[in-house]
Amino acid sequence: MTHALPGYVCPHDGTGADARTAPWCCPVCGGPWDLDFTPDPATALEPAAGPNSLWRYAAALPLPGAFAVSLAEGNTPLVPLAERVHAKLDFLMPTLSFKDRGAVMLAELARRVGPERVVADSSGNAGTSVAAYCARAGLDCEVFVPEGTSEKKTEQMRAHGAAVRVVPGGREAAARAARTAADLPGVFYASHVFNPYFLHGTKTYVYEIWEALGGHLPEVLVVPAGNGTLLLGAALAVEELARRGVKPPALIAVQAAAVAPLASAFAAGAEDAEPVPQLPTLAEGIAIPAPPRARQILAAVRASGGTFLTVPDDRLRAAQHDLARRGLFVEPTAAACWAAVGPTAPEDPLKGRTAVLPLCGAGAKTGLAP
Repeated sequence: MTHALPGYVCPHDGTGADARTAPWCCPVCGGPWDLDFTPDPATALEPAAGPNSLWRYAAALPLPGAFAVSLAEGNTPLVPLAERVHAKLDFLMPTLSFKDRGAVMLAELARRVGPERVVADSSGNAGTSVAAYCARAGLDCEVFVPEGTSEKKTEQMRAHGAAVRVVPGGREAAARAARTAADLPGVFYASHVFNPYFLHGTKTYVYEIWEALGGHLPEVLVVPAGNGTLLLGAALAVEELARRGVKPPALIAVQAAAVAPLASAFAAGAEDAEPVPQLPTLAEGIAIPAPPRARQILAAVRASGGTFLTVPDDRLRAAQHDLARRGLFVEPTAAACWAAVGPTAPEDPLKGRTAVLPLCGAGAKTGLAP
């Protein structure tokens, strides 16, 4: 039986498109797609009865029918970090990062669309996830990465069978190269930024928190923000759960101080973010100088009553070491949220509220920050 796929819709101009045949971006404005999909709040959510993967939330996901792609992703532990603060250990995902939540959705979507090859761009973790899930789905994959990407991450991509294209320049240069390839016939662009199916995968992060906390959410969700894929997925889940009567939390978004276009725009009261220089930072995974979904990220944080925080490299380094001494070895980017609200923070931005933060990527991929 063939199931219809929810279509794309542009959040800026309302352009709609079929998910099976659409270009990778809105043909009118060139922006990223949203998805014409809203789960029915009257449909029962029974994750305990589902498979041991994020597909246990099938009732809230936009890919109907039987799924074929999975590595038992999701259902990661929630552990205490401090009084009233918990960490969700998404670095325990199959490819050691939270990006598996979205990559499994893109790989399943691509399997149904049937392209000749899949193309992605990444500073590391998204590329390893897409490569792994394409391998699981039997799809040819090509990943464009900026020069300087961790050799451990590119080695992982190649191990999964992906062709890795190292692009001179920074993160934006790799994205441009991938988008050029994505315009060719027979190519599916597995973009964790432009394709909204990815966001409907990352939203399961919040559904799992809701489940683990017995049908509630904390007062605050602290989330890293580069391209904003976890934050926007979290905002989707918060909105969907609110329709089921769950009290929504505030969203605190965290950026690296060296590359913080969203935090600057938020502080200025702007609706969109101006591009900033691509400066070096330990938090390479969130060092995005021009996030394509900036308007949506800013609007989501404001609507939640949240705010933005920035962290310099010295606090990122200290937070990574502090987490390691607590038994949690994560990469520097994954330490950003703890750097923002943990013991190295200059003040208490949580103001005594309960909070959950993600530890998104394993330290085995990068090692300790020097």
